[in-house]
Amino acid sequence: MADTLYIVVPCYNEEEVLHITAQKLGEKLDELEKNGKISNESRVLFVDDGSKDRTWAIINELHEKDGRFQGVKLSRNRGHQNALLAGLYTTEEKADAIISMDADLQDDIDAVDKMLDAYYDGAEVVYGVRSHRAKDSFFKRTTAEGFYKIMQALGVEIVFNHADYRLMSKRAVAGLKQFKEVNLFLRGIVPMIGFKSDKVYYERAERAAGKSKYPLKKMLGLAVDGITSFSTKPLGFIFTVAAILIALGIAGLIVTITLTALEIIPFWGIILSAMALFTGILAACTAVVGLYVGKNYMETKHRPPFIIESKTDDEK
Repeated sequence: MADTLYIVVPCYNEEEVLHITAQKLGEKLDELEKNGKISNESRVLFVDDGSKDRTWAIINELHEKDGRFQGVKLSRNRGHQNALLAGLYTTEEKADAIISMDADLQDDIDAVDKMLDAYYDGAEVVYGVRSHRAKDSFFKRTTAEGFYKIMQALGVEIVFNHADYRLMSKRAVAGLKQFKEVNLFLRGIVPMIGFKSDKVYYERAERAAGKSKYPLKKMLGLAVDGITSFSTKPLGFIFTVAAILIALGIAGLIVTITLTALEIIPFWGIILSAMALFTGILAACTAVVGLYVGKNYMETKHRPPFIIESKTDDEK
């Protein structure tokens, strides 16, 4: 008998694309069930991450027309990672396998077939990996690939060019629940579960409709979370910077005294320049330390990652 699949789709202000997404996912469920890859209990779960438009109303409309489309609404916007977590935990008991994907249809739906093939071959986690970034701008491609390389250099186990398009088995999600971090970066946490995994390569498309909900500011925030949540090497780098500053300070003092004694330069000029440089570097180092302290502060509060406000009828 085929296993039950749930597709979890986090949504934030996605009213423009939801009908298109539901149509495509409904067709995919029909195809997979017809081919015997999934059971007729398989569903799509939309997670409304505190949207301010008609996203939740549309989810309810979709559910009324087709019970396979279900939804949960978070009490407020908690961010993509927490919304995804809410979907995974909500469907864990009902699904044998769960696929997470974005609402904008940039993730290739046809890759679901290959993910299921890998799952039936024994993989507990199947990563959707972009085959290339030719369609990205030079800036986005360079910064994205640079981020993955930095993470790997810091010793973080992360799948190159993988975002959050993945399949997880029921057992893998149960393993994920044992991680209690408040500062979520699932791309780094999921590989730590350690079960058998596989990769499926796909070509990422343009948004089907609407605008991206992940501007540069959020992308940078996610990158900082990833780096500071999985590696303490930046703190070691700060120690190195401090040692270099001390050495430069001693050398600069000797040079300054020498040049001033020879009346080559005024004493105060080089002092002001050196102070400005060192102050900027020390401020940056203090900010990095502050990030780690702030993360520890948030972790000690043990606040819930999300609160569900309401669900569609079947979910209740």
